[in-house]
Amino acid sequence: MLDLFADEAPWQEPLAEGAVILRRFACADARQLLGQISLLADRSPFRQMVTPGGYTMSVAMTNCGDVGWTTDSHGYLYSPIDPLTSQPWPAMPTIFRELSDAASKAAGYPGFAPDACLINRYAVGAKLSLHQDKDELNLQQPIVSVSLGLPAVFQFGGLKRNDPLKRVMLEHGDVVVWGGASRLFYHGILPLKTGQHSATGEFRYNITFRHTR
Repeated sequence: MLDLFADEAPWQEPLAEGAVILRRFACADARQLLGQISLLADRSPFRQMVTPGGYTMSVAMTNCGDVGWTTDSHGYLYSPIDPLTSQPWPAMPTIFRELSDAASKAAGYPGFAPDACLINRYAVGAKLSLHQDKDELNLQQPIVSVSLGLPAVFQFGGLKRNDPLKRVMLEHGDVVVWGGASRLFYHGILPLKTGQHSATGEFRYNITFRHTR
């Protein structure tokens, strides 16, 4: 899988009111980001979480930061403790914070200071169903989402699940930022197609920054 535009300077594509795609914004940092993901996963391994309804997610996930997103029999929650290791989640790497700060400023959200970072690993066929990011107590802060590795089709809708969807291809180094009027828009990822990326092999990684409190 070749990144045909990997050498292009980053550019912006409006997605909706309050939402923008920063194309290739993270390409320069991709090697460092992936190295940090590997180190983080050594401490808090990737796992496929089970929803309160008993559904095993196809995406493998881990976290870093002050708190991490997880599930239990009662629902979805942010916790300072990794339930798999019974230890605090690893600290958020400096390169993560620097990228989040730069991307949020570029998208018009200065002062964003995430306390949680979700890291998703997509294998072939893995997907993320349409959902809203609404488990955070602070909904005034944006979401910053970084794509690494294989391309994937991102679905971005509206405030209702059945609102019309935009479908856009996200590629290595792309960053999506949404907040304001689109903060609670439904979104998801279609099943990952077979491919081979020079940096991630048969996988796609997604780093998502949130301010939860």
